[in-house]
Amino acid sequence: MKIALIGYGKMGRMIEQIAISRGHEIVSIIDIDNQEDFESDAFKSADVAIEFTTPWTAYDNYLKAWKAGVKVVSGSTGWMKEHGDEVRQACQQDGKTLFWASNFSVGVAIFSAVNKYLAKIMNQFEQYDVNMVETHHVHKLDAPSGTAITLAEGIIENLDRKQSWGLHETKEGVLRIDDIRRKEVPGIHTITYDSPEDLITITHDAHSRQGFALGAVLAAEYTAQHSGLLTMSDLFQF
Repeated sequence: MKIALIGYGKMGRMIEQIAISRGHEIVSIIDIDNQEDFESDAFKSADVAIEFTTPWTAYDNYLKAWKAGVKVVSGSTGWMKEHGDEVRQACQQDGKTLFWASNFSVGVAIFSAVNKYLAKIMNQFEQYDVNMVETHHVHKLDAPSGTAITLAEGIIENLDRKQSWGLHETKEGVLRIDDIRRKEVPGIHTITYDSPEDLITITHDAHSRQGFALGAVLAAEYTAQHSGLLTMSDLFQF
């Protein structure tokens, strides 16, 4: 498979190594200093582009890749509120393809499934209040993390007593998310159900970014054969 990389930071370099180790070819690398390469023949030859950039540039990168006829796998977060409707329309009505995930880790996909199932169980035990804490490296630009938002949405879908989530929020009916930024932490997400009698805790603690990079390449392999708006639920059907 021919892969283009959009964004060539730590994640981009790690994805490059894993993709090559799995027998794929990197045909184009686009970063901030060579944006004109979106129009190059090399980029247009890609089966899939893997995009890890910033909340402010991701949507524009999708548009440029789609214009070149290239499917996109993206792990950029923070753009959904402003451009989510346009992306859904592009993929569901205009024939574009985007595989988007707030976190590509296989472990997080499993954790997310456990999170939803636990919320469904806890719906009948109103004495438990639920909260979340996410911890990341000091370079992370958005808060709460995209993974925390995805986990929160999974809880809200299955827990009637929570209607929305809020950063540092304490209102009734709102799932509180707290964020911590510390050193070079790849990502820790902890969900707690607390009652007067006891405390139930589930945690996902990433040891490195390598799991995210592997998941992104697995997503690219899937996207090359599929179309539309794709997610980890399509790749891993638990």
